Amino acid sequence: MVACSLIIATYNWPQALQLCLQSVREQNTLPSEVIIADDGSGQETAALIQAFQNDFPVPLKHIWHPDEGFRLAAIRNKGIAAAASEYIIQIDGDLLLHPSFISDHLEMQTPGYFVAGSRVMLPASTSAALLSAGSTDMKKKGILLLGWNALRNRFLRTFLAKRYKITGPHTYYVKGANMAFWKKDLVKVNGYNEAFRGWGSEDREIAIRLVNAGVQKLSIKMGAVCYHLFHTVAAKTRAVENESIMQAAIAEKKVLADEGLNKYL
Repeated sequence: MVACSLIIATYNWPQALQLCLQSVREQNTLPSEVIIADDGSGQETAALIQAFQNDFPVPLKHIWHPDEGFRLAAIRNKGIAAAASEYIIQIDGDLLLHPSFISDHLEMQTPGYFVAGSRVMLPASTSAALLSAGSTDMKKKGILLLGWNALRNRFLRTFLAKRYKITGPHTYYVKGANMAFWKKDLVKVNGYNEAFRGWGSEDREIAIRLVNAGVQKLSIKMGAVCYHLFHTVAAKTRAVENESIMQAAIAEKKVLADEGLNKYL
């Protein structure tokens, strides 16, 4: 298995990021480095990251740009450019990771493929209890998580990898909060398309361009389990424009982002 860089996207929710970083520290296999891709958070987030840097078990980098609205595609590109490893796992800073999250992803590494995972959506009450207690321990909070996304089984994970939501209308089905890529494949498609501003579709659009470039998708079901802390949904003011960019990538069989990763390499 090749070592990996873990990129965590965040924006002005240090309480969630704290639990996320705690769950990273509790991994049974650590990434070689952690990169916080910060879309313009304030000083509270910077102070939290600095405190973690004092004794974090692997290098912890803070990549930041000014808050000029929702620019997730751009800050992810900056995080990718800063990554030292040839394999990249990407999550959001409002996730708690199962202790085997990183090892599950590393076992899924396959040249010529990117990996699309999922997440367990925690209810508001559970999320509030975890945040209040500063706890990542799901059992200690008395949480019984039943459901497809919370299950972990190595045999079924392998069986489903090339079968679950791979073809037809699900070909480009991904969740940007839980994905993994070879860095060279991201370079091949020029990373995320920075034409995306505001919420929506930047993750599916990069999946489209990867597939157009010959990079195939693996699903990681029954593995790489992670738990999403409840929050209100981001404003979707640019959802229509972003959907249009995504559809153009399909229709035009696009591979390269016009404005993307090469600006930072």
